[in-house]
Amino acid sequence: MKTIAKWIDAINGAIGNAAAWLVLAMVLVQFIIVILRYVFGIGSLQAQEAVIYMHGMLFMVAAADTLRHDAHVRIDIFYARASVRRQHLINLIGALLFILPFCLLLWVVSFNYIALSWAVREGSRETSGLPAIYLLKSVILVFATQLALQGTSQAIKAWHGYSIEAKT
Repeated sequence: MKTIAKWIDAINGAIGNAAAWLVLAMVLVQFIIVILRYVFGIGSLQAQEAVIYMHGMLFMVAAADTLRHDAHVRIDIFYARASVRRQHLINLIGALLFILPFCLLLWVVSFNYIALSWAVREGSRETSGLPAIYLLKSVILVFATQLALQGTSQAIKAWHGYSIEAKT
């Protein structure tokens, strides 16, 4: 089981590292937009939409890596003062009762929404906008899958830590 958790962590870590490069691309495109607009008087709706879509994609693909690093928002009222054993139990319950059901619900609810977008090859509402919005919407399923996998990894690690703590 620990091997599965390590495998999931490695995949989400690699995706998180790739997402870091997306930040650089987003900043460079935004910089180019500003230079083109204020220096040359040229505007590009596609470039502006690209920054918005990169921003959305960044948050969706980096969420699982954030969970992997335990850098997500947490209410520390109970967790900070809890023993290590209780922290493992909280992580296990959180993964099983909140993360995994949320990911399943998101997958089920968004699947038809994304399938319809693919069916019509949905593009931007703007005439000169980006033509393939359906690709961006597909990242919702990637997000749900990544987060569910990372939630599974967290549950495995919490169970292992909890069971070790229980034996001592």
